[in-house]
Amino acid sequence: MFAPAGYRGESWHASLKSRASPFLMEPDNDVALDIIITNVVAVFRTRCHLNLRTIALEGTNVIYKPEKVLMKLRKPRITASIWSSGKIICTGATSEEEAKIGARRLARCLQKLGFKVKFTEFKVVNVLAVCTMPFEIRLPEFTKKNRPIASYEPELHPAASYRIKNLKATLQIFSTGSVTVTGNVLSIVGTYLCWD
Repeated sequence: MFAPAGYRGESWHASLKSRASPFLMEPDNDVALDIIITNVVAVFRTRCHLNLRTIALEGTNVIYKPEKVLMKLRKPRITASIWSSGKIICTGATSEEEAKIGARRLARCLQKLGFKVKFTEFKVVNVLAVCTMPFEIRLPEFTKKNRPIASYEPELHPAASYRIKNLKATLQIFSTGSVTVTGNVLSIVGTYLCWD
C-alpha cells in the first residue's frame, strides 16, 4: 500500500480526518506558504506601424506568422507577440519589473531594426501564481459552503473555481491542496494566497 511522505505508522485515513477543516487551516497551525509567480503578462504600444516581414527577416529569435510575429528574449526569458499595429504582448516574466525590462529590451531591438518606436502604455494585464497548501481540500464541501462565488464541475475540470469579482481574480483550487491564482495585479495575487 502507498504511504505518503511523513507517514509515521498511524492510519493514513485517520491522519487525513484529523487535519484542518475542508478549506481553512487552524489558527495555531500557521505554516509559511511558498507563493511562486509563474507568469506575468504585460502589454505595451510602440506608437508606430511595424512591418512584420522586416522584423521576421532582420530580427533574431523570430517566428513569423501572417497576423503576428513571435520574438523571444533570453534575458529576461520572455516571448513577445508583435502585431503590425504596434501592440506587443509579453509573456513569461516572473515579476512586474522583469516584464518591464523585457518590454523595454524588445522596444530597443525594434529601434535597432529601424522603426521609430516609443515605449508607451505599459500595463500588466495578468499575473499567474501557484502555491501548495499543507493539507488536502475537500472540494464538494468547499463549494457548498462558498456557493455563490465557488463552482466545481468534476466532469469538466478537476479544480474548483473561486471568483473574486470586485478584484477580477480567480482561484483554481485542487483537491491536493494546490492553488492557482490568476489576477490582473501582482499585489492581489499575493493577498489572496495569504489566507489568515
